[in-house]
Amino acid sequence: MPDPSPSSQQLPYYPPWGFYFSVVVDGFTGNNEGSFQEVSGLSVKISPMEIKEGGENRFIRRLPVPPKYENLVLKRGMLIGSQLTQWVRNSITQFSFTPATVTLNLLDGDASILATWSFSNAYPVGLKVSDFKAQDNNLVVETLELAFDYFQQTK
Repeated sequence: MPDPSPSSQQLPYYPPWGFYFSVVVDGFTGNNEGSFQEVSGLSVKISPMEIKEGGENRFIRRLPVPPKYENLVLKRGMLIGSQLTQWVRNSITQFSFTPATVTLNLLDGDASILATWSFSNAYPVGLKVSDFKAQDNNLVVETLELAFDYFQQTK
């Protein structure tokens, strides 16, 4: 017979919310440097390579190849005087790259870390500033795009 006491009852599982997160780029700390409104690019895919076996044209072996990663895309309201944005600008305009480790933390309601992803050897490959439109009442959004060697979930 099951134990009906409150300590033995488990709460139903709810997936975590995706709107509470933090971003840390090694070497860049300061006011709001890691405050982003959107992060995308947590994607990896392996596309099998097809090899035809000799003598039998209808038999094709599918072998794994190294994974391909999308670029990490970080969006936030434009931050005046940002060292992180300056790092991106310097990399692109001077073609001088200093890779950094980027850490993405998914947080719960009390700011405890639920999951962590680490992006190795990230470097800037794109910078975009949103359009200016007199008829709209929008914030200026900057988009930073970073390439990296690989990512892994560390927690």
